[in-house]
Amino acid sequence: MAGLLGKKMGMTQVFTSTGNVVPVTVIQAGPCTVLEVLTEKGALKIGFGETREERLKKPQREYFKKIGAGPQRYIREIKFTDVSAYQTGQEITTKLFEVGDYVDVTGRSKGRGFSGVIKRWGHSRFPASHGHPRQRLPGSQGCSATPARVFKGRKLPGRYGGVKKTVQNLKVIEVRPEENLLLIKGAVPGARSGLLLIRKAIKKERR
Repeated sequence: MAGLLGKKMGMTQVFTSTGNVVPVTVIQAGPCTVLEVLTEKGALKIGFGETREERLKKPQREYFKKIGAGPQRYIREIKFTDVSAYQTGQEITTKLFEVGDYVDVTGRSKGRGFSGVIKRWGHSRFPASHGHPRQRLPGSQGCSATPARVFKGRKLPGRYGGVKKTVQNLKVIEVRPEENLLLIKGAVPGARSGLLLIRKAIKKERR
């Protein structure tokens, strides 16, 4: 296990040596600063994204001064296989990954607010002609006199998006250490500039 925090920059496409087009997501991965080495947990507490010192509370400012690191906007704990190779204040960069590696990317999906059943669940609509009284409503959901209620778990309108999502087994197409960029095949959760957690994954064989 190993990983980095990063920021989603957007999507583009690259061409392989055979001329095939590959859609990729560009991620600014790191550099991340090691804030603490949690040996008992087998994890590292890392920080990503510099911020102004005035935005921090006094205990937070003293914490960063104590470890000799600049103010960090995001702090997360990530499991590492070998934490003995790291020390406080060390930087972790995109050199952690190589072309051909597979990664799991975690982020917060785009929030779409309160949505109806067509947008949220992909339901079909009612006929739009001959004066039909409703087109996008969910229709009847209740039961008869017994049990005279709507069962839990039915697909109804509600809040859509804005939840934690993980996409697994995405291939690293290109690594640019000088720019702190990773080009990963496919789409990842969230909007542009959203925080991402990129972790190494073991490629799983598809059945």
